[in-house]
Amino acid sequence: MSDETVDIAGLVRTIVEPIVEYPDDLEITDSTDDNGEVSVEIRVNEEDAGKVIGRQGRVIKAIRTLARAAAIRSDQHVNVELID
Repeated sequence: MSDETVDIAGLVRTIVEPIVEYPDDLEITDSTDDNGEVSVEIRVNEEDAGKVIGRQGRVIKAIRTLARAAAIRSDQHVNVELID
């Protein structure tokens, strides 16, 4: 489709940073495997984990949905995980 790549990690950072109380502890890493699938890992202060997960997981599900929607533009597959 398109040759442009989308900065998924930057998008996730833009979404998560205002949510957390300790933005200095926020770490977002991304990697691409051999199949072209992008893995984004979010690490936050343990006090902020509940805020990023949200009630019944709604916030992290919304973050995953937005990341996947952005990645579709460049034919990428994305997996977003919150690491404890």
